[in-house]
Amino acid sequence: MRAIFLRPSIARVHPCFRSPRVPARNASTASETATNARSFATRTKNFVYGTALTLGFTSGYLYITDTRSSVHEWLVVPALRLAYPDGEEAHHAGTRILKALYSFGLHPRERGNVDQTGHLEVEIFGHTLSNPIGTSAGIDKGGEVPTPLLALGPGIVEVGAVTPVPQEGNPKPRVFRIPSQNALINRYGFNSEGAEIVAARLRQRVREFAYHLGLGMDEEAERSVLDGEAGVPPGSLTPGRLMAVQVAKNKTTSETDLEAVSRDYTTGVKLLGKYADIIVVNVSSPNTPGLRTLQNVGPLTHLLSSVVQAVEQVDRKSKPAIMVKVSPDEDSEEQVLGICEAIWESGVDGVIVGNTTKKRPDPLPRGYLLPEKEANIILEQGGYSGPQMFERTLALVQRYRKALDKGPKQPPASSSPPPKTDKPVSTSNTGDNPEESVLEKLEPTSATASDDTNSPAKPSNPSLSAKELPSEVPILSTNIDDLSESGPVLSMATSPDPAPAPAPQSIEKRKVIFATGGITNGTQTRAILDAGASVAMVYTGLIYGGVGTITRIKQEMIEDAKKR
Repeated sequence: MRAIFLRPSIARVHPCFRSPRVPARNASTASETATNARSFATRTKNFVYGTALTLGFTSGYLYITDTRSSVHEWLVVPALRLAYPDGEEAHHAGTRILKALYSFGLHPRERGNVDQTGHLEVEIFGHTLSNPIGTSAGIDKGGEVPTPLLALGPGIVEVGAVTPVPQEGNPKPRVFRIPSQNALINRYGFNSEGAEIVAARLRQRVREFAYHLGLGMDEEAERSVLDGEAGVPPGSLTPGRLMAVQVAKNKTTSETDLEAVSRDYTTGVKLLGKYADIIVVNVSSPNTPGLRTLQNVGPLTHLLSSVVQAVEQVDRKSKPAIMVKVSPDEDSEEQVLGICEAIWESGVDGVIVGNTTKKRPDPLPRGYLLPEKEANIILEQGGYSGPQMFERTLALVQRYRKALDKGPKQPPASSSPPPKTDKPVSTSNTGDNPEESVLEKLEPTSATASDDTNSPAKPSNPSLSAKELPSEVPILSTNIDDLSESGPVLSMATSPDPAPAPAPQSIEKRKVIFATGGITNGTQTRAILDAGASVAMVYTGLIYGGVGTITRIKQEMIEDAKKR
């Protein structure tokens, strides 16, 4: 039988039973879906990372640029000190950094509503200051960073000292740190770029301010701002703040040539006056030979009168106020009365009490031994500044307030002598008549009289008991050794025949007092203000405490007020 072989063939299936084919278009869609899913995940991840990065950057920016951040005191200040062992180099570096940060908008500034409450406002020179804290001259000698300094929160920033022509100052090194005391010794000797350079810098600052207001950047725009059309003080360019500019004489100008000395100061006024809210006449530096002799009543009256005349010629609708800065070492009764007499006779508006001192306070606490390196540094010549000066500053403010409030020196009595109770108060500095002054008199005692390590430390003004001092103000020893001459310990005694207290001066006529020297916290600031000052100025407190010092002091003052 014949075999039949079947040829293999492809089975044919009716179309209705076939599996449907997936079109190519659907495959492409699936691929796109997967891609989109991956893209969405990537975008989500990028969004989350970007948001976190932005929030982190913003938080970091807000933290770093806030004066309340502790990093400024506990990291930045020690880092600068470590990177720059020389105090002057560290200061210059800090200025450069602050200027650079400001140009990029990354500078530290005061945030919050510390001033907005109005609790710290003070009226001076026809202005309402947002707070009574100032920065002392020396922090910004050349007018390089007044605007960044104002952003730190002070009511007043002081620029200078500025001499008429540039001078190098004393040889380096000339700044010495005493870290254990938060103190400094400097013998700069008025190193200055000169009044013309500083004036050009301040002029550019005003014109840039005018430009941002849309006024242009020419001389006319500058004049508009200086004449008050911008609605801000012409010096500070900031509402509720003022800028002082300190002027001084050149080292080569002999203090015995009063006309030459006056020309130095009036030159500074002519070049810098229209860019300042306050002109400060510095006759107090211990590092310029002979400068402090200008604090004698005769020379000082002549000098200040010349400055007053120069200020009247300042090319601006409103004229700057005038203050004189005096030394804490010129503290005899005759010297204080003579300075007050010169202030009233010349017509200046007030006095800045305090500067660095040639004297050396005991280290703190009493009995504490300085490290060997610092013990050697404290022997360096120059002006000492630090917290130990606070009590001295407080006592001087009280004395100047009392002396200034007595008004100008009375004219000679008429031929008919008045009753004893109405006799005029003499402010003569001759000291011939024991009844001339109603001020508490300084009686020098032996420098070793209170140098008893077993006796408790006493305040520099014994008329202030411990109970009368603020609770947080330490009662420090004021035993001092002057490097150039004996430094007696001074005590206060009451005049045997005090006259009735005079009527207080009116607000318009009352002389203004700024205080500087050892002020580091809110309690001390409040004590200075209660003693009769209008503004408390800080220097070493800012150097050691960092850019948050001003904000911290103001917060402490507000907290102290709440407790009261």
